[in-house]
Amino acid sequence: MAAVRALGACRLRAASAFAPRAAFHGSAPRPGARVALVLSGCGVYDGTELQEAAAVLVHLSRGGAEVQTFAPDIPQMHVVDHTKGQPSESESRNVLTESARITRGKITDLARLSAANHDAAIFPGGFGAAKNLLCCIASVLAAKVLHGVEVTVGHEQEEGGRWPYAGTAEAIKALGAKHCVKEVTEAHVDKKNKVVTTPAFMCETELHHVHDGIGAMVKKVLELCAK
Repeated sequence: MAAVRALGACRLRAASAFAPRAAFHGSAPRPGARVALVLSGCGVYDGTELQEAAAVLVHLSRGGAEVQTFAPDIPQMHVVDHTKGQPSESESRNVLTESARITRGKITDLARLSAANHDAAIFPGGFGAAKNLLCCIASVLAAKVLHGVEVTVGHEQEEGGRWPYAGTAEAIKALGAKHCVKEVTEAHVDKKNKVVTTPAFMCETELHHVHDGIGAMVKKVLELCAK
């Protein structure tokens, strides 16, 4: 999970499509940061990771942020049966409609997202970020858009399966970005690009550790918004 400034702007200019995990708009400080939460469906294997999205919403609420949620009004790449982890060939679903399940129906078409109306944009994880948004996971998304950006997906070795997606760090480096090793409860801040990332479910650990790491990320995002 991550946060960025230029990343969001680039994505918005691309025909009002979507933006990456978290982007910051250089406006004057105000009480209650305006944060866009960008979703990519409902369910880790074909959309947004629900527990990450819920954690973001809880921490933003606690931080007094004004949140507006967005998702693209497009068909999902495919639908995955989460009981089997396999595609369901007979089903077709809409990303916006599925994302509305997470937000109790309060959601807007991503095409209407404007960087000028928000201080930050946050992108929860889940394979939907790769399948329905920019064809890559959230932290890699930042690496693709911002050359030399600093991000984290946790550790760089699998360590007996605790970090099963550790290979992602090499993909980030291959894109010219810098990978910073962090624990699941930590967040990394790229002060130059205003990008904040946390490993979240890149680590196989207890849920409360993931929740704490997302809380650390949201805290840093709100601090950047206040500057």
